[in-house]
Amino acid sequence: MTQKPKRSPAEEILAMRKALTPEILAMPDTRRKKKAPPAPIRRSGEKLRASPTNEEFENGASFLGGSRQAVPRTAAVTAVTERSFGPKPQLHEPGSRPQPRTYAPRQPKAIPGPLLDDVPIRLSKLMTIRGLCSRREADDLIARGWIKVDGVVVDQLGTKCLPTAKVELHPQAQEDLNGLVTILLNKPIGYVSSQPELGYDPAVILIKQDTQVASIGDPVLLNKHFDGLAPAGRLDIDSQGLIVFTQNGQMAKKLIGENSEIEKEYLVRVEGKLNESDLKLLNHGLELDGVKLRPAKVEWLNSDQLRFVLKEGRKRQIRRMCEMVGLHVVGLKRVRIGNVRLGRLPEGQWRFLGPDEMF
Repeated sequence: MTQKPKRSPAEEILAMRKALTPEILAMPDTRRKKKAPPAPIRRSGEKLRASPTNEEFENGASFLGGSRQAVPRTAAVTAVTERSFGPKPQLHEPGSRPQPRTYAPRQPKAIPGPLLDDVPIRLSKLMTIRGLCSRREADDLIARGWIKVDGVVVDQLGTKCLPTAKVELHPQAQEDLNGLVTILLNKPIGYVSSQPELGYDPAVILIKQDTQVASIGDPVLLNKHFDGLAPAGRLDIDSQGLIVFTQNGQMAKKLIGENSEIEKEYLVRVEGKLNESDLKLLNHGLELDGVKLRPAKVEWLNSDQLRFVLKEGRKRQIRRMCEMVGLHVVGLKRVRIGNVRLGRLPEGQWRFLGPDEMF
């Protein structure tokens, strides 16, 4: 009796497949397939990391370590963040210079020419130029019929008039403009200042009755106070401190307009070394997106903390300035806007701008 030659495992599998009939091959596969576990999603309201208190920040407390650990981001959130701001800079040895990120060049804005007395312009633009209100507010007042031009009521949007025209506001219009509110919020890390991003909450959700630090004479927070309420300036998701929300378009323009003279003060904790020539560059001489930055005031407060005072607010300006001179920012807090200071306002809480306060 002859023995069959021993077949390899691969030959055994081929022989088994040849023995299968078409009917068996056509049968559906009823085996349960394993599904990949879903990516964890950060719940609304969770913070990216715990933020130091006002006292801890000013006394030099570290942003990292301790019992407050960073919450890991999901892949989706990381992708959105990197699309918006670029990849997070890697920590580096002291003295080394990380490569600065590149940004698309900024297109310079056209400079408007002087007004001509015999050339009509939009009524809303004229009201803005005269400082009566913002354009959005002007359009609203015009639509209500609360504006007179040379003694004639104007209620059509887009109406033009001469720059020398006499513009009068109805008493009710002035009352409405005087009733606009401005809110000061101590924004924690992990909230975006304006448009919400995937997995992150806008800072405006912190403005509610149970987080108000009220003073005698303050109004009660009502739904109407959210009509047209917008942030006057940006404070990125990894930064904390004072942020202004206002219904007053003229005040917003004063704070963040292109020619604004309002100072914004920041405390910035950094890693890396900075020589005298680079410190001078931080004060004046750098440019972002092909546009030179306005002069700033930058000085050391202690061995790892700088004080920045700026009159402009370009996107991630301080972080990008520090990258250009070899520094890595590990903490950033805004403590003053104009004459208004963050003071002892607790993190995550807010208050109304007082009637005796001016930026």
